[in-house]
Amino acid sequence: DALTQCLEPFVSHMATPLTDGFCREGMRRAARSLRRAFDDGADREARRDMALASLCGGLALANAKLGAVHGFAGPIGGMFDAPHGAVCARLLPLVMAANVRALEGRDPESPALSRYEELARLVTDDPGASRGDGIAWIQRLAEELAVPGLSNYGLQQTDIADVVAKAMRASSMKGNPIELTEAELSAILTEAL
Repeated sequence: DALTQCLEPFVSHMATPLTDGFCREGMRRAARSLRRAFDDGADREARRDMALASLCGGLALANAKLGAVHGFAGPIGGMFDAPHGAVCARLLPLVMAANVRALEGRDPESPALSRYEELARLVTDDPGASRGDGIAWIQRLAEELAVPGLSNYGLQQTDIADVVAKAMRASSMKGNPIELTEAELSAILTEAL
């Protein structure tokens, strides 16, 4: 959740220079410390980084909004006994990929595309990283942290239409860099099962 709350405001169409600073700092800290904090809860440096990443994300989202990950996470959390952080972790790489595809297809001049490249460089610590590299890094992280599919929390294919309808009305969805269609949102949830 802390990483997602830095990443979503960074690609939001409501991002500002103020929120960008919080997002960049939070993403750097989470990228270097999330695995370490997960592997060793006693790692104080990693825990400090994650606390600061969480703070940065909170400051950013209050000013630049969130996106489709949190647009889904609210309804899912209200309908199922599903941990918020696990829901965000499962959805984040899928939403990133859907956003990038939609932007490339419908709004190729969007500044969000260059932001996806910048965030890829931040999380991978590779100055040549591409948007795809960033998505792959997030996906690997979720796999390494053993994030389960959403069906483990009770979400089924028959629930998708209801979750999508609620997500489309969620205030968190307002910061997404592009409006995703009902079909795109349904595809994300189907893959997240």
